[in-house]
Amino acid sequence: MNRFFLALPVAFVLAVSAAPAQKGPTVPETVIFEPGVEFTNPDDQHLKLNIARPKTGDGPFPCVLFIHGGGFRAGKREGYDGQIIRMAEKGYVAVTASYRLAPKYPFPAAIHDTKAAVRWLRANAKKYNIDPDRIGVTGGSAGGHLAQFLAVTGDVKEFEGDGGNPELSSKVKCVVNVYGPSDFTKSYGKSVDAAEVLPLFLGGNLEKARAAHIKASPLYWVTPNAAPTLCIHGTEDKYVAHEQAVWLVDKLKAANVEAELLTLEGAGHGFKGKDAETAEKAMIAFFDKQLKK
Repeated sequence: MNRFFLALPVAFVLAVSAAPAQKGPTVPETVIFEPGVEFTNPDDQHLKLNIARPKTGDGPFPCVLFIHGGGFRAGKREGYDGQIIRMAEKGYVAVTASYRLAPKYPFPAAIHDTKAAVRWLRANAKKYNIDPDRIGVTGGSAGGHLAQFLAVTGDVKEFEGDGGNPELSSKVKCVVNVYGPSDFTKSYGKSVDAAEVLPLFLGGNLEKARAAHIKASPLYWVTPNAAPTLCIHGTEDKYVAHEQAVWLVDKLKAANVEAELLTLEGAGHGFKGKDAETAEKAMIAFFDKQLKK
């Protein structure tokens, strides 16, 4: 089974696999959980999201969009249900969204869909008690790439697509990128199966589709307008090399963008145990700093 960008959609692998998917997540009394809300319908795909929000409190609340991984061709939004419920307990409206998958829908379809999700959140901010000026994004692996792409292309019209609410912005306030790739042109030879997976997403290998590899790489879209960024990456990642995060953070800092890199020594792709706890704690602290008043 190919696992480039790991089919696990969860950034921190905490508690989300405790119950069979068909039973749904455990929802505490303090949280409202609403699954299966359609936010866009490209090519009759009826893309949906799951929403968790505080049952009480004044609001409007900061919002975080979670984007699942799976090598751009697999994974499900439900993998983040446990995480968005925990975020709701901490005073966030948290959302996990589906997007179109390769190879049927190659780049930039997933970009269009995640941007449509951000615009939908702004369009429905009043209904769900969201502060439209405090929307962050996170994701693991392929989801980390898509989250980072949102953070560096908020003002690039060519990636907006036609997924609805075109009058609204797809900009995000900040991003937590968990072992997401930043430069596809340097993935080959450094990832155990990039050569098998990337051509499905980008329409060919590096030799045949170099322009797409560059265009789809967040590293090449960094400007001073990029959103504040936290990258979390393990040194023993065999699917997305740790250096991908180093390059990105260095370039963001050079552009005078607030950027941090949390390196987990010895961690691979898909955090477990103490690494998962450290990563989640860092993510929450970063969002609290960037999104809470």
